[in-house]
Amino acid sequence: MSAYSLATLATVNANSLPTMQTSVQNDLFLRACRRQPVERTPVWMMRQAGRYLPEYRAVRATTDFLTLCKTPELVAEVSIQPVDLVGVDACIIFSDILVVPEAMGMHLIVEEGKGGPQFPEPIRSRADIDRLRLPDPEQGLKFVMDALRLTRQRLNGRVPLIGFAGSPWTLAAYMVEGHGSKTFRHIKELIYGNPSDAHMLLTKLADAVSAYLTAKIAAGAQAVQIFDTWGGLLPPDMFREFSLQYIERIVHQVRKAGAPIIVFCKDCSHALEAIAATGAEVVGLDWTTDMADAKRRIGSTTALQGNLDPTMLYAPRDVIRRGVRQVLEKFGKGSGHIFNLGHGILPDIPVEHAREFVKAVQEESVGYHS
Repeated sequence: MSAYSLATLATVNANSLPTMQTSVQNDLFLRACRRQPVERTPVWMMRQAGRYLPEYRAVRATTDFLTLCKTPELVAEVSIQPVDLVGVDACIIFSDILVVPEAMGMHLIVEEGKGGPQFPEPIRSRADIDRLRLPDPEQGLKFVMDALRLTRQRLNGRVPLIGFAGSPWTLAAYMVEGHGSKTFRHIKELIYGNPSDAHMLLTKLADAVSAYLTAKIAAGAQAVQIFDTWGGLLPPDMFREFSLQYIERIVHQVRKAGAPIIVFCKDCSHALEAIAATGAEVVGLDWTTDMADAKRRIGSTTALQGNLDPTMLYAPRDVIRRGVRQVLEKFGKGSGHIFNLGHGILPDIPVEHAREFVKAVQEESVGYHS
C-alpha cells in the first residue's frame, strides 16, 4: 500500500483507543463466528438500525442522512437502539458504504426522496481513477472511527460491535454508474470493454477498504462484514475475476487484525465454496440459498449467517416463528450458525414483528445446542 502500511495504522489506532470494556457479557455472536459452542443461536439483523424503528425516525427527523452518518453521538444512539428495543445479540455501527468513495475524493450527495445516494461526477475515465486517493481512515473517515469508539464505550460490553464496508465491486458499481441502476450499463461496459482500468479501480478500492476495516477493528469493532450487494450482477467467472479476488485481497489484509470477518455476497450461491475459500470466518447467505445445502457445502469449515426471507416479517407472528424453526431445522444441531435475515430488514416492518423474530430465534434455538 502506498500511503501507509496497514500494520502501522493498526498499531497507531490501537494505542489511541480510549479505555473501554474488553470483555463481552453476551459473546454468543463472537463464539458462533469462530464455530465455538454456544447455548443458543445468536441473532442480529442487517440494517437493524434504521427506518422501521420510530426512535430512529425521531433522530432522523432532526438532521439529514449524511450529517447523521458524520455525527458520532447520533451514530452511537441509533446503533444501540436495536440492542435496547429489539434485543439483538450484536450491534452494527450505523453508517453507509459510500463514505469510502467520498473519502477517496468523490462528491457524494443524498437528496431526500430522489433515488438515494448519488455521485454527480461518476468515474468514466482512467484519469478519474488516477485521481482517487487512498485515505487515512483516522483523517478522512475519522467520524466513523470516533463513532465506533463512542458506541463501544456506551455498549459497555453488553454485546459485540460490528463494523462493515462495501466490497470493491459493489462500491465500483455505484462510483461508475453515479447512482443505483437496473442494468448497471456503465460498470458492465468498463469490465467488458476496458478490464485493465476496472482492475486498477478495484485494486485501489480493495486497499482503501482493507485500511478502513483494519482501522475500524482498532477503533473498537469486534467483527467486520463485507457487503457485496451487487455480486449477483456478474456471471460466475466474472464474479470471481471482478469481485471475489478483491474480497479475498481484503480478507488477507484485515484478518491480521484478529477480528472475525463475514462476507455477504447477494445472489451468489453458485460460489459458496469460493467465498469460503477467501479465509473469512463467516459466509452470509441470502434468502434464496438453502441453509441445509449451504451447510453441506461449506458448513464444516465456515460459520454461516442467515437467512430468513426479510418479507416473512410482514407475516403473523406464528408464521415468523415457523419460518425461524425451518431455518434452524435446516442448519441442524451444532455450532457455527448466526441467525440473520437474508438481506436487510425492510423499513415498514412492524417493530413487534422484529421483536418476535429475535425472540423466536432465542427461544427456539436452545434445543439445537444441548
